[in-house]
Amino acid sequence: MFDTFADLAADRARYDRATAHLDAPLALVDLDAFDANAADLVRRAGGKPLRVASKSVRCRALLERVLAMDGFSGVMSYTLAESLWLARSGVPDVLLAYPSADRAGYAELAGDAKLAGAVTVMVDDPAQLALIDASREGGREEIRVCLELDTSLRLLGGRVRIGARRSPLHSPADLAELARLVQRRPGFRLVGVMAYEAHVAGVGDAVPGAALRSRAVRLMQAAARRELAARRAAAVRAVRSVAPELEFVNGGGTGSVQYTAAEEAVTEVAAGSGLYVPRLFDNYTSFTGRPAALFAMPVVRRPGVGVVTVLGGGYPASGVAGPDRLPQPYLPTGLRYAPQEGPGEVQTPLLGQPADDLLIGDKVWFRHAKSGELCERFDTLHLVAGDRVVDAVPTYRGEGMTFL
Repeated sequence: MFDTFADLAADRARYDRATAHLDAPLALVDLDAFDANAADLVRRAGGKPLRVASKSVRCRALLERVLAMDGFSGVMSYTLAESLWLARSGVPDVLLAYPSADRAGYAELAGDAKLAGAVTVMVDDPAQLALIDASREGGREEIRVCLELDTSLRLLGGRVRIGARRSPLHSPADLAELARLVQRRPGFRLVGVMAYEAHVAGVGDAVPGAALRSRAVRLMQAAARRELAARRAAAVRAVRSVAPELEFVNGGGTGSVQYTAAEEAVTEVAAGSGLYVPRLFDNYTSFTGRPAALFAMPVVRRPGVGVVTVLGGGYPASGVAGPDRLPQPYLPTGLRYAPQEGPGEVQTPLLGQPADDLLIGDKVWFRHAKSGELCERFDTLHLVAGDRVVDAVPTYRGEGMTFL
């Protein structure tokens, strides 16, 4: 991010004016920033369609806004229940990115032609096929299947492994073997391959104050991209030799859009966090986004000089616990957590010179560390254009849909 102090002060003034009639806690999405981020993702994808990752958005109205834009097509979901809900809501193409053990969901999928035509499930183990078959409860609809390739970089004969622990299918031969099992098994149709390079797309390579580590990450990511491009192409060839009518090959994420899209074997790229741009996505050399999703907490105490206390705010993100998983006090700039307390369950003291200018009832604006997890804390997103709230839309939580 390259916003100047004046830019940040102007944003704070806009958000305060837009929400002056609303009490905090509240969450907002800046539509100007959101749309600019979406346009940048499309530019980086270089003509290949983007599948929007719902876990990073968790708001139907904003998913619909993205899907109405040129360059976006389809949703990548995170649970089977969510997939079915989105398909019933009219989303015609939903790729479930993670294997499921939701037996009731599979029974519903197998018994409904519309749902079965819209939802593709993820498989990386024959046992998952057996679970689906055992869950059908008489439903005879053909289940659309996508296979996931493990993208981790393995060095020193496999003794060193870099990347998320996802699929057990690492080699083209592994993928082709499962593809043959799917093709031979009645009631299933192999339609896609997915390979998500989390160690490239989801790891920042320009962390302030960590120059050596950042350089090491850049070197690792460059090596990982080269290795994966060759292995992914070979894996896709192997699967297409078994299933020539494969419909899609999905890869990438916000941090790797342009690199993944450049691979000939990839037909579509996934992205979601790049729409909201949470704080973990500040530290990338591959792109610069605009923070679009914020939450505000009210000042409720002034314990002393240089200190204010806001209500709540203890919303850590998933992943390895550490300071980078905490929300960032964002506006006004210059506030920081008390080292012995941090963000609290019901109150959060904030230190810094700007505290002396804050009054009881004023809003302090925060950025969440990750993207969609913010929506698990709020029922409503207030959509801001310029200095006005132009709409208020429910999050998944606000629609009573807490899937995880």
